[in-house]
Amino acid sequence: MKTTFTAVTEASFVRKTALGIAGLAFVGGAVAGPASHAFASPAVHTAPAMTTVAQVVDSKPAMDKLVPHGTQGAQSEISLSKDQLANAKAITDTAKKLGMGERGAVIAVATSMQESKLENLGHLGDMNDHDSLGLFQQRPSSGWGTPEQITDPTYAATAFLSNLKQVDGWQDLPLTVAAQKVQVSAFPDAYAQWENQAAHIVQDVWTK
Repeated sequence: MKTTFTAVTEASFVRKTALGIAGLAFVGGAVAGPASHAFASPAVHTAPAMTTVAQVVDSKPAMDKLVPHGTQGAQSEISLSKDQLANAKAITDTAKKLGMGERGAVIAVATSMQESKLENLGHLGDMNDHDSLGLFQQRPSSGWGTPEQITDPTYAATAFLSNLKQVDGWQDLPLTVAAQKVQVSAFPDAYAQWENQAAHIVQDVWTK
């Protein structure tokens, strides 16, 4: 009888010890869930796990990122319609998607301001420069795409920015030099005049 009682007592001790270890395992595991309430200390409940996750807020870029070297020459400015601003946003969103950031967006927006005033231009007849179309006045005959593609703002922006990305050190070039490397314009210095307004446009639409 004594032997049996001792065995039962030892078995009971082992069982309690096992439960105790299991309890420690719960405390060290997931905080959330019904099982945790029996073991978690009050301090755990004052700081739920979800509150420790940092939320990344996409804020407006600073001007020193948009215009890192300052503007060159006299600056021009025009009033913009909703459609023009929508085109600027399409360009900015494309720069984000391609990983070219704020500076890429400013170069592209300023280039489009010079080429089309941010208007998605169709064929202008006698006023047309050869077969130039769209926001960047890209030419189908030069391999930029079909008329339908070039007059799609996202396609046009992608085509411009993809070519800009191939220019060595484009981020550090003056805006007018970077733009000219892609556009090969007869008026290469003209892009510089739009840098200030382009920067403010990008800053405004960056988080919208």
